[in-house]
Amino acid sequence: MDFNDSPEEARLREEARKWVQANTPSEKELAGLSYIEQSKLWQKRKYDASWACIRWPREYGCRGGSAMEQVIFGQEEGKVGELSGVFAIGQGMAGPTMMAYATEEQKKRYLPPLASGEEIWCQLFSEPAGGSDLAALRTSAVRDGDDWVINGQKIWTSGAHFSDYGILVTRSDPDVPKHKGLTYFFLSMKSPGIEIKPIKQISGDSNFNEVYFNDVRIPDTQRLGEVGQGWQVSITTLMNERMSIGAGGSGVNFKRVFDLAQNTHINDRPAIEDSAVRAKLADWYCQEAGLKYTSFRTMSALSRGATPGPENSIGKLVGAPKSQEMANFAMDLMDMTGAIRDPELSEQAALFQEVYMAIPGLRIAGGTDEIMANIIAERVLGMPQDIRVDKGVAFKDVPTSASS
Repeated sequence: MDFNDSPEEARLREEARKWVQANTPSEKELAGLSYIEQSKLWQKRKYDASWACIRWPREYGCRGGSAMEQVIFGQEEGKVGELSGVFAIGQGMAGPTMMAYATEEQKKRYLPPLASGEEIWCQLFSEPAGGSDLAALRTSAVRDGDDWVINGQKIWTSGAHFSDYGILVTRSDPDVPKHKGLTYFFLSMKSPGIEIKPIKQISGDSNFNEVYFNDVRIPDTQRLGEVGQGWQVSITTLMNERMSIGAGGSGVNFKRVFDLAQNTHINDRPAIEDSAVRAKLADWYCQEAGLKYTSFRTMSALSRGATPGPENSIGKLVGAPKSQEMANFAMDLMDMTGAIRDPELSEQAALFQEVYMAIPGLRIAGGTDEIMANIIAERVLGMPQDIRVDKGVAFKDVPTSASS
């Protein structure tokens, strides 16, 4: 496989590079703005120049480009691309789901402001009692005329506190097996009856939230897919989510740890000269190269019109633990200064400390490590499924700790 740019791709890369250099917001422009405001400024600038959501169709104000065009721009966007983080769920997960299941009128209403950064979306999936089993969710949706009445709780909802809209999967029929009784919606996060409570994390941030639904009404017109088809719609979201997480990054990569090893000393010698350090670096280099070329295979499939498949679980299963291990190793290399979280004092602005505390959340988001391993085993390698005692059992009859 030839990974060099074609002449057309090289021209696009040069165009993207020049545009990013000319349009990256200056420190003066960003001064005094919150992170959300900074993100919206950059996203709108990209959208106006047709660099936002490059693969989305032209009718939604986007370029209608290829997967490779999206990748090339992302590479040239570089560090300023971190300002796009608040839109990752909306553009990487909600948007593709809306394109697959929403009406054309809804697409024209919601996709352009999603692409331009005017509106931010969140994903309302995980629940306290469900653990890593999404299909075990209990948030109920009861039909009432042209509306659905929603009651229940979601947890670990990233960005719910600043989101305008959310995608939501609910239990609409407890009398059928758990995967068959789900229905999927989208709704305004300003709807009456929604209560959002930020969760304080070990890092000191509050990116995750608990979200409570108390008799929240959603019009049936905001249902995505058929009644009872929520699991199939959710799979569309999850496949895109795992691709986004696997292809993304934590900020810690081989080069950052390699640079640290070159500039840190063990027993008065550069750490890079220590055989144990070199062995670890070699292992991480191989893992990072494997992830890179696996993602290239996914991009090639996307460029042929394929949809994200279960193989995207590989990126998440390998990438998140790798980042955690590298962050932990880097903190060890820094000795006692590895405990300093002040970005003004710590090596590389406390990047390794921040990543070490944040990565456990990434190992849960989009499916735990164990779920990813099962997906790879069953859907990629063709191994037998785990035994499921709840298979074919109506959800209301599945034993719980409360009923045992």
